[in-house]
Amino acid sequence: MKRNAKSALSIFAASAVLALTLAGCGGGNASTDTSAPADSSGSEASTTAVVSGTVSTNGSTSMEKVIGSLKEQFQKDNDGKVTVSYDATGSGAGIEAVTNGTTDIGLSSRALKDEETSAGLTGTTVALDGIAVIVNADSQVSDLSVEQIGQIFSGQITNWKDVGGADAEIACIGREANSGTRDGFESITDTKDKCKLSQELTSTGAVIEAVKNSPNAIGYASLSAVEGKDGIQALTVGGVACTEETVLDGTYQIQRPFVLVTKNDTPLSEAAQAFFDYATSPAANDLIRSAGAVPVAK
Repeated sequence: MKRNAKSALSIFAASAVLALTLAGCGGGNASTDTSAPADSSGSEASTTAVVSGTVSTNGSTSMEKVIGSLKEQFQKDNDGKVTVSYDATGSGAGIEAVTNGTTDIGLSSRALKDEETSAGLTGTTVALDGIAVIVNADSQVSDLSVEQIGQIFSGQITNWKDVGGADAEIACIGREANSGTRDGFESITDTKDKCKLSQELTSTGAVIEAVKNSPNAIGYASLSAVEGKDGIQALTVGGVACTEETVLDGTYQIQRPFVLVTKNDTPLSEAAQAFFDYATSPAANDLIRSAGAVPVAK
């Protein structure tokens, strides 16, 4: 009787151990099954969370390709629930739009001035851009120094023969006074308020077309805008070509930043902040590069 009870107790204990073991294994699997979705959603939410709404950008015409590529991908990543607008008005107008609150993010192809930062604006460099000095495709001149370029645009050199070209009067093509490209170009070539222009145009594309259609013209435009264009050629400056590599390493001298401008005392909306964060992250580097500019995010 005691032996039978002892045996029954042993069998019961063994069964209990077996049940606990199986439960433990089953419990482990159940824990993995239930925690995996939680872990997955938690980790992916930070990178794939969809935002909705509108984001307005306004400013530099030279940033058209960069902003166009970024906004297209950003809208796609957010399932079309967010719309990013781009108003190409020029750097100065974009900075003014941020100041008066009529745009979320300003676009400037020059660094902010002291008076602009003092007024409560912040500039964040999203990329670097070489300012290519361009001439007609048939020009005999292929290289100029920064000093020679400055002398040409300030009217000290007026004939191509003086820099190794044909005996023809030079026609200088430039941007309007509010242009970030012009501001960057003039600052580097020391031609601020000195330029003698044959034509003063309001867009990068217009400058390229004018140089293309004038055998004796010289102008300047964003590297991203001139690559692959027929009818023009980009000069080397001091023997250095305008390329991504030479802009990034600083050997190409005529370059400027592409800047996102925000107002310090005005927080961005969720959608605008998400676009800003995306544009300044390494995730955007390939798009910026494909648009012809040089990404800076690491």
